[in-house]
Amino acid sequence: MKFEDRLAHQVQAGRGSVKKFLGRATGNSRLEAEGRREQARGNLKRAADKLRDAFKR
Repeated sequence: MKFEDRLAHQVQAGRGSVKKFLGRATGNSRLEAEGRREQARGNLKRAADKLRDAFKR
């Protein structure tokens, strides 16, 4: 997996975390839910990257 891809997945998870936090802070449930989804997608992609790396070695 390329470094750029790994970084993009980590950024996606971080962006989702920020959205989730902002949604909670402002009481915006739609933004909070969007942040949860984005964070989960980023985390899932990061886990897939780790799994691929484990089987390469």
